[in-house]
Amino acid sequence: MKGCNKGMAKVSDLYEIKEMFVPEILLSADAMYAAIDILKPHLKVDASAKKPAKVIIGVAQGDIHDIGKNLVKMMLEVAGFIMIDVGKDVPVDTFVKKTIEEDADIVAISALMTTSMMYMEPVIKKLKENTAKAKVVIGGAPINNDFANKIGADGYGKDAVEAVKVSKKLVGA
Repeated sequence: MKGCNKGMAKVSDLYEIKEMFVPEILLSADAMYAAIDILKPHLKVDASAKKPAKVIIGVAQGDIHDIGKNLVKMMLEVAGFIMIDVGKDVPVDTFVKKTIEEDADIVAISALMTTSMMYMEPVIKKLKENTAKAKVVIGGAPINNDFANKIGADGYGKDAVEAVKVSKKLVGA
């Protein structure tokens, strides 16, 4: 497993310096998942290990574009997060309900269309109203750090690699 993680870390590094691109990341992830499927039956569970953080991930209401969300999901899974994918065109209340049901640590919301960005802030407000502990990370093509700060998001990932770094920082991993 450590070898798989090191391999995907190298893939992330190569992506950051633009020596590897999304298709190669997806192929690398497929290879890693195949290796994990072979290794899983032989792994021992470490009872003293810290419980992995749980992430609710989805695409904001009004947006059906999920390639970026799927890439972030895959990278977070590789990093050891438990992922719960609520899909695309996700209503505000679905994010909130699922976050509370699952006692999630992070809510990751993506948007490709500017028209769906407006649904991110209501998710944050409703989570706070319902005292959910989850931190909110947002990302997508029209999103930037200023927007994330303006709406009260806890983090912003400009790409999948950055989303993993931000998420790890938010949960102290």
